[in-house]
Amino acid sequence: MDYLVNLSLVKPVPGLDARMEKAGVTIRRALAPELELVTGWVREKFGSGWASETTVAFARQPPTCFLATRAGKLIGFACHESIARGFFGPTGVDEAARGGGIGHALLLACLLDLKTMGYGYAIIGDVGPSAFYERTVGATPIPDSAPGVYAGLLKSAD
Repeated sequence: MDYLVNLSLVKPVPGLDARMEKAGVTIRRALAPELELVTGWVREKFGSGWASETTVAFARQPPTCFLATRAGKLIGFACHESIARGFFGPTGVDEAARGGGIGHALLLACLLDLKTMGYGYAIIGDVGPSAFYERTVGATPIPDSAPGVYAGLLKSAD
């Protein structure tokens, strides 16, 4: 199911920014020379479908992929405008780095970018952890939205 986020209600969270800084985590927009490194990491950790969507986010100008790094190493990513206009995702955080607010910080970076682009609402496609999105950004389910833009998606033979 897809979820809807009212971007007029999404605001920066200063405490979260301070938490990232204290943990040595940087959230920033991806740079074009990082394409291969990032998509390879995404493919390894989350699969080829998400790596393909990440490639599309890198192709936008400016890229619509945000990275979480610590000590110069990639630990998370989030994209928007990759599967469809106004859509958030895919996003993922390395398993060892979960639970520290990195996913929330990446989500906010993307949603605030969509808001800056002029969108009033964002769609989170095919939501997995719905409670997380409901709690962090007030996302609400969109009735009859499954399978949505993913209808007819080709599946790998293996």
